[in-house]
Amino acid sequence: MPSYLQQAESMSTELVELRHSLHREPELGLHLPLTQAKVLTALDGLPLELTTGKRLTSVVAVLRGGRPGPVVLLRGDMDALPVRELADVPYASRIDGVMHACGHDQHTAMLAGAARLLSARQDELPGTVVFMFQPGEEGEDGARLMIEEGVLEAGDTPPVAAYSLHVVSSGAPVGAIGGRAGTTMAGSADLHVTVRGRGGHGSAPHQAADPVPVAAEMVTTLQTLVTRTANVFDPVVVTVGTFHAGTRTNVIPAEATFGATVRATSEAGMAAILDRARKLCAGMASAHGLTADVLVDTVYPAVVCTPEAVDLGEEVADAIHGPGSFLHLPTPAMGSEDFSRILARVPGAQFLVGAQPLASAADAPYNHSPHAVFDDGALPVGTALFAELADRRLRQG
Repeated sequence: MPSYLQQAESMSTELVELRHSLHREPELGLHLPLTQAKVLTALDGLPLELTTGKRLTSVVAVLRGGRPGPVVLLRGDMDALPVRELADVPYASRIDGVMHACGHDQHTAMLAGAARLLSARQDELPGTVVFMFQPGEEGEDGARLMIEEGVLEAGDTPPVAAYSLHVVSSGAPVGAIGGRAGTTMAGSADLHVTVRGRGGHGSAPHQAADPVPVAAEMVTTLQTLVTRTANVFDPVVVTVGTFHAGTRTNVIPAEATFGATVRATSEAGMAAILDRARKLCAGMASAHGLTADVLVDTVYPAVVCTPEAVDLGEEVADAIHGPGSFLHLPTPAMGSEDFSRILARVPGAQFLVGAQPLASAADAPYNHSPHAVFDDGALPVGTALFAELADRRLRQG
């Protein structure tokens, strides 16, 4: 029988068509009706039990093998980003200001392809595969909502393993497979700070209580807080991405607000930096006779991969590309990913799949760039990787 990779390559045209269709009509957040419809069409006719989400446009497809065995979960995220596409590709986004800049269109097509491959071998599979098509990975905590709606119970018994993958548009050649045991991606939190003062005329700042310089001082001091208090071997990143204040140059506003993303590779590191940040902002405001509201939300745990799951990924990479091909990632990435919600409950791993265009140099635009391009040559590899992981893990019992 042909290998999963050979079968995936034979359906490359269909994979590319699905991926390009998704890319042309990207959608944001938890509600992706066009994307959901395309996934359901791609799965039509397969021996799958299909359910859709209530609070989000998710799709859960269950394939019950012909022999008894465990449950394995495969996850693909489906949402896009609020980015105006500048990449010169014939299938560019038709939705202004929205782009699949993180490769989720590839993940979705790969997972749909894996459903086809595994369905063709349904009779010989010793167990059940749950295909998790998830909206809202980009900051909407879609994984948590799908867990609450029962994705981990979809196969009747809890999964013994869960796998996802993530393509990268730079830094890894097309089809390369990599990963690491332990912490693979950082946990994340959003920090929102509102500095409250007293407005007034720009010509008489002594008669007001200006929140702008105080908020600006907080932004710079937060960087010092990281470098002076966080252990360099337990990394922390704080990046302020928004800052808003005022309406006119001659009006001192009553408040200034800023927002930051906070990343940490351990729970202890995250708790410590958030506690220090709260105290820092409150203390600085007080020192200037102002007040500050400091709120934290959307905390994701770190992505922690089990050694056994990563070993299986290396085994599959060797089967696809030959011995020694697996890329052992030396350090965690400081990006975050709500697949961590699944891995907090189920042993498993997330794997990197290279999708850097063959013609690009090492400085090819990375994920989230409006210029990012993901090579379609990665599609058969990711599809086969999904299928091989599920098949081999089921056979382990």
